[in-house]
Amino acid sequence: MLETTSVGSFPKPPYLAKARTAHARGQMSAEELAGLERQATEEWIRLQEEIGIDILVHGEMERGDMTTYFAERLDGLGVSGLVRSYGNRYYRKPVIEAVPVRTKSMALEAYEFAQSLTSRPVKGMLTGPYTMVDWSFDEFFASRRDAVMAMAEVIRDEVRDLEAAGARYIQIDEPAISTRPAEIDLAIEAMAVVTEGIKAMTISHICYGDFATIYPRILDLPVDQLDLEFANSNFANLDIFRHPKFTKKIAVGVVDVHSHILETKDQVKDGMRRALEVFAPEQVMFDPDCGLKTRTVQEAIDKLRIIVDAVGELKHEMGWQ
Repeated sequence: MLETTSVGSFPKPPYLAKARTAHARGQMSAEELAGLERQATEEWIRLQEEIGIDILVHGEMERGDMTTYFAERLDGLGVSGLVRSYGNRYYRKPVIEAVPVRTKSMALEAYEFAQSLTSRPVKGMLTGPYTMVDWSFDEFFASRRDAVMAMAEVIRDEVRDLEAAGARYIQIDEPAISTRPAEIDLAIEAMAVVTEGIKAMTISHICYGDFATIYPRILDLPVDQLDLEFANSNFANLDIFRHPKFTKKIAVGVVDVHSHILETKDQVKDGMRRALEVFAPEQVMFDPDCGLKTRTVQEAIDKLRIIVDAVGELKHEMGWQ
């Protein structure tokens, strides 16, 4: 009970950030960059092992953005110029120009490399069909449903390859779901295509949003676990999930990835206790609110470590170890 994990992205070490810039300027080969991405991935795998995380992530060292990365690997999609995401963060927005076609794997190589480095389970991770479409310019399909369902088919094939490669945990991120509650039925329909027949534990991370508008309908999303933020809202959204009863597994975000401040162990344990008033212990994992890529490397390490230490103390206090 009370395993620890992470949502997915970690900060890139300074040498890799510089290398990505050099590659973009034509000053470094793709092979050299890939070697440094593998080096950074191994460093994060070792750090997670040392910290004591139960279910690992590869950290997304090869990805710049969670939609553009996949768009660049699908036939039928292009990439726009820079578009503002939030604050001073920008990304190159995908452009749907034709029916998306997957000619090669997109997340499999990174998963297989990371899993080869450790005996602990590593999540296979990719972006879900609803978010891929919602965060893209659609210049081809007649309707959003047509676009989302077409995208679901290529994501489904990637999920099947991850499972065939041995992935026990597969996370299909859908952060856009909570921002368009009127389209929750479409997101559910598309996820059903993606996860049909999958025996691995399936997870969906849904970012900050108005969960009250999509609960309890979100329980119909065909995944085994939802991964949600709580720390950033000071756990106020826990009340949403009291009634009706939450029926899935849940990963509870207990540290705020948007803050440079490191939570105290007591603060984290308090959040965990509050979560356990709503969810049964066998339902719960603990992790950061979202990806840690916006923090420094040391901040990310410290936030992961405080989660593991808090879980250890909580289990001891409750007589669970």
